[in-house]
Amino acid sequence: MFPILVVEDDKNTRKFMGAVLKANGYLPLLAEDGREALKVLDQHHVDLIIVDIMMPNMDGYELTKELRDSNYKLPILMVTAKQLPEDKRQGFLVGTDDYITKPFDEEEMLLRIKALLRRAQIVSAHKITMGDVTLDFDGLTVSRGKEVQTLPPKEFYLLYKLLSYPGKIFTRIQLMDEIWGIETESSDNTVNVHINRLRNRFEAFSEFEIVTVRGLGYKAVIKAD
Repeated sequence: MFPILVVEDDKNTRKFMGAVLKANGYLPLLAEDGREALKVLDQHHVDLIIVDIMMPNMDGYELTKELRDSNYKLPILMVTAKQLPEDKRQGFLVGTDDYITKPFDEEEMLLRIKALLRRAQIVSAHKITMGDVTLDFDGLTVSRGKEVQTLPPKEFYLLYKLLSYPGKIFTRIQLMDEIWGIETESSDNTVNVHINRLRNRFEAFSEFEIVTVRGLGYKAVIKAD
């Protein structure tokens, strides 16, 4: 559900981290160096980056500095074998949010990811609340007062993604990649179908609406009380 970019030049470590993320409900995107990471960011929306320091072409320090200079505000977690205080200091100076050293514990990495996402207000206890409406990620439910609807997974994930970033425009391709997966054989018309189902399902709700931005994609708008 939450796309995380792993930037790591070691193939086995990169695949392992991707597998851990996928097994814990995240959508891993993989890059082998900083230059490839920038290409991924041009094509996909990302909620968090995990970046190694020692890489060819563009290392973790350079990548982090370039992202911060370009006003990317997403959380960055550095993972590296470097353990000296000056190495960590340099990481924080260029703009990383947190730091974990190799060999790392899977659980510690996941806890740090959750803390960074929570700190960035991307996810809060896996729930979104707007007035009387609550989306519960774990239960795939949308409740309003005493009314509770359990949505099909893809519909729920689509709605949750849009309402996690009210006002942000997502292209159909972005939504396809994040909800259905990069390797899906479904067409982007699938997004249109699911958007229409959500609109029909929640047409009586005054708390939010899903707006089509012509030529670009969709955004969720939370209405004022």
